Amino acid sequence: MSYRPPESYEELITLIHDRYDDMSKSYQKIALYLTQNPNDVAVLSVNAIGAKCGIHASSFVRYAQSLGYKGFKELQAVFQRRLSTAAPGFDARVRALEAELGGAKEGELGFLADLVARDVASLKDLLSNMESGNLTAAAELMEQADTIYLIGQLRSAPVVELLRYVLTMLGKRTVLLDPGGGLATHMAKASRPNDLLMVVSFRFYATEVVNVAEETARRGVPIVAITDSTLSPYAKLAKVLFAVPEHEYTFSRSLAAPMCLAQALCVILASRLQKNNNDPRIPVVTGP
Repeated sequence: MSYRPPESYEELITLIHDRYDDMSKSYQKIALYLTQNPNDVAVLSVNAIGAKCGIHASSFVRYAQSLGYKGFKELQAVFQRRLSTAAPGFDARVRALEAELGGAKEGELGFLADLVARDVASLKDLLSNMESGNLTAAAELMEQADTIYLIGQLRSAPVVELLRYVLTMLGKRTVLLDPGGGLATHMAKASRPNDLLMVVSFRFYATEVVNVAEETARRGVPIVAITDSTLSPYAKLAKVLFAVPEHEYTFSRSLAAPMCLAQALCVILASRLQKNNNDPRIPVVTGP
């Protein structure tokens, strides 16, 4: 069956989302790369993109054809038209920051310099791609919630620990769905529609976290999710979805952008609770 290929970037992304669940694993991997790296897709060759994904270039051609295009270049043209009005991509930001920091460093300092450049680039991406309406909607849900339930495992755990600390200090009733003892799933069942579940989860999504989110959403509890893609399992579950793209790291995913986003949500909430738009604060913990 042939399909009319989307002419605009927005139409293309919508089609990718609509087809995602029915795609093969390799096509899903291609879809994730296309949606997370639109600027790179516009300027790199199909062979270079395939090398970054670990998927043969011919699969990208077939994927484009499955969406109704004659080949990958026709699909790529949609991304190229978008690029004329888009902010610089992640790799371009990293290169610019490396130059600003004095070029490549060697040895142990080189590891630090590389991470700093990538973290700053990811923070700039976060800011340039953020929709203010999502921040407002998430803050409203956090303010209205009787209890805020938090869940995030593996590398997401530090983000929810930060949220638990700051929200508790702001006086919000907060429950961390800790996996210890195998109780997270059972604790989540205590949540009600007047509560809120905040999920932090990135590929490869922890099974228990996905299960908790699905079960909680079925019971009408609103969800705010910080994840890596609009194609993640939480896209159809969350009232508010923050997609913070995951870029390649030589060692491990950086948490700079998700941490900054979590802090921003808490600052916005504090400004609402304290009726203070200029200088919201959390109480200072002092010793005896």
